[in-house]
Amino acid sequence: MKSLFLPAAFRLSALMALVISSFFSPASHAQLLTPAQQVDSIVAVVEDDVILRSELDRAVSNILAQYADRRNELPPENVLRRQVLERLILIRLQVQRAGESGVRVTDPEIETALQGIAQNNRITLDQMRAQLEKDGIPFMEFARSLRDEMIVQRLRQSVVQSRVHVSDTEIDILLASNSLKTGQVHAANILVGLPDGATAEQIETARSKIEGVRELIEKGDIEFSAAAIRYSDAPNALEGGDLGWRSYDEVPAMFASMLQGMQPGDVSPAVRGPSGFHMLKLLEIRSDDEQRVTEFNARHIMVKIDEVTSTQDAKAKIDLLKARIDAGESLEDVARDASEDPMSRNQGGDLGWFAPYAYGQAIGDALLALSDGQTSAPVLSDAGWHIVQRVGTREQDITDQVKRDRARETLGRRKSEEEYERFLRQLREESYVESRLN
Repeated sequence: MKSLFLPAAFRLSALMALVISSFFSPASHAQLLTPAQQVDSIVAVVEDDVILRSELDRAVSNILAQYADRRNELPPENVLRRQVLERLILIRLQVQRAGESGVRVTDPEIETALQGIAQNNRITLDQMRAQLEKDGIPFMEFARSLRDEMIVQRLRQSVVQSRVHVSDTEIDILLASNSLKTGQVHAANILVGLPDGATAEQIETARSKIEGVRELIEKGDIEFSAAAIRYSDAPNALEGGDLGWRSYDEVPAMFASMLQGMQPGDVSPAVRGPSGFHMLKLLEIRSDDEQRVTEFNARHIMVKIDEVTSTQDAKAKIDLLKARIDAGESLEDVARDASEDPMSRNQGGDLGWFAPYAYGQAIGDALLALSDGQTSAPVLSDAGWHIVQRVGTREQDITDQVKRDRARETLGRRKSEEEYERFLRQLREESYVESRLN
């Protein structure tokens, strides 16, 4: 298994990277800590809480293990320890502030998150627990760290939502500057993975493998997608390495640099990244000059599923309403009489014009299967049972709206980063912190 990559800047999500990286690192804490480091003491007082030397040692050890084959990218260890301690202090302050603000994470949410981590790494929760204990990390400590990370994320969301606003004027100015990257790219990738702390022999073996795969592709002996399925270690290998359509702003920085200057059909040279050697194929490019979407005009009837009405009871009710329509009543009349959607009932179930999946996957799929004027069989969504009638379709030019939405998102991300950094500086300055690091 591979460790999670932790940027040198130690971003705000560093806490879980520091903890989780130990789970995936080949060396255990017992191997990484010296006897002197294993003697516990307080290295910082943070308001009414403390950070122990063992916490700092473990975090630093995880970083050193993660960068085992590229230590030259790290600062001297005494500087690294101060950086990591400062990050742990900030995490502790944020958790404290979140508690004061009423931010909570429930036990079921932690359980779901732990299950997700295990599932993403293709192991069971019991296997993850055993591996953590083997590497010297008590499972409860891991869970507490995960809870802290989730609390910090929610605190950030709360702070950003209350402080960050993007005006139409700001969007107009950004669009007028022509500084936004435009267009979308469709690419596929092949990854030959490397373990953390890979030996020179492992690196050379991986390099030879991906170069050999590239040679097969260039000779025409195998298609790129088939090579991805056969040789790639990436999670999307079974999809032929397909990364899907992405805007340039959504492409990882390393991939973006690899794609520069490529034309559709080109295959990039192999480039080493944090997880191994990557190779890309540029499949398609499309501009943002014009974007169109098919919109539906539809009516529906809904029977809700709630604490009072079970799925089965709601299905029985919707079947009776469908029978009325089949017997000759109009969907519009039946909706006014019996639909449980308060937003559309008085309009005869009219939903107006909307994008195919604006009301969810189930209704979108039902509409796509209909022709104009046709009415669906009962359809189950998260909200309840529906009968959907497709009234009409149209092609809508949404180019300007897409550009404005992208500009709004870009400005929101920029302002969120700036505002939260300001919040953290203020939090640090206002708090009592005593560092006892020698």
